[in-house]
Amino acid sequence: METLPDADVVLSGRADWLDEAWAERFAEHPLDSIETEYPHYVGALEGPDDHEPPSDRHPAFYGCFDWHSAVHSHWALVRALRLVEDHPDEAAIVESIDDRLTAANVERECDAFEADPTFEKAYGWGWLLHLAAELDRWDDPRGDAWYAALSPLEEAVVDLVRSEFLTDERPFRVGTHGNTAFALHCVLDYARAVGDRSLERDAVDTARGFFDEDTDYPLAYEPLGWDFLSPALTEADLMRRVIEPDAFADWLETFLPGLAERPVDLAVDPISVGDDRDGVALHYVGLNLARAWSLAGVADALGDHPAVPALERAAGRHATTGLGQAFTDDYAGAHWLSSFAFYLVTRNEGGIGVN
Repeated sequence: METLPDADVVLSGRADWLDEAWAERFAEHPLDSIETEYPHYVGALEGPDDHEPPSDRHPAFYGCFDWHSAVHSHWALVRALRLVEDHPDEAAIVESIDDRLTAANVERECDAFEADPTFEKAYGWGWLLHLAAELDRWDDPRGDAWYAALSPLEEAVVDLVRSEFLTDERPFRVGTHGNTAFALHCVLDYARAVGDRSLERDAVDTARGFFDEDTDYPLAYEPLGWDFLSPALTEADLMRRVIEPDAFADWLETFLPGLAERPVDLAVDPISVGDDRDGVALHYVGLNLARAWSLAGVADALGDHPAVPALERAAGRHATTGLGQAFTDDYAGAHWLSSFAFYLVTRNEGGIGVN
């Protein structure tokens, strides 16, 4: 595999170090997976007739084993086209997305949501909004055409976010798809990126209502299971988006008291995934990547706080470990990990953590 740059380059969140080889590496698995219909996760079936091929039910996002992975793989590829001039896989990416992001296919996607309004709540909704925001940001006729096709689904998901997510009575502090904080920061980043001030206010109010009073989180207890998100660090990464810097530092020291100690006690280390692991253990590769971007984002928000060096060192360790295993050919990881890796290395290229 290509040699990784130093951790500080990776954590800069800028794409200027991505040469042709790295651009191909980040695009390889998403490009292959969005066209891979099987294996595919279908969830619970109501009866023997309750099944149709994924490409019939979800003709835009049928690949990548599950719907949300197909969505964020499209996001990663669109973002790659925006950020990497003369991308070596540009023609293949454009042809593939052209085949999927059509008005007719998106209409079928909308039909599926009308039939099941809870489908992919709220993790998949968050990634769909990231994709919409990326298309909105990209000044290119191809992106404009794809965005026009996607817009009805974007509108449907925004309506569902307002009526079925921001109205939840309590958050879910888990390390998997149901994590409320991750979906909220996707919604918030989207709202700020596209200028939806009403949705932004509602997302901020929901975040603060859910998490303002959280204290004494036992970070050392993580991971809680087969996590690919850190409940604690994902929450902190959300709250740095909604609290002013000085107040955020106070909140964070209450939430993670080890950050107020001298020396700083940051009870988090990367998780190594061995070659003999079960496929679901690749969630820990995603966890390392997600911890890296959360730690780096929190450090960025703290200015000259004494905990920043420890946070940055931890982010670097997690980034190096995560990126070292993110490009596995095992489809249990290949169908989604490249998107997480690309999120990490381009986190400061717009659309993520938007203020």
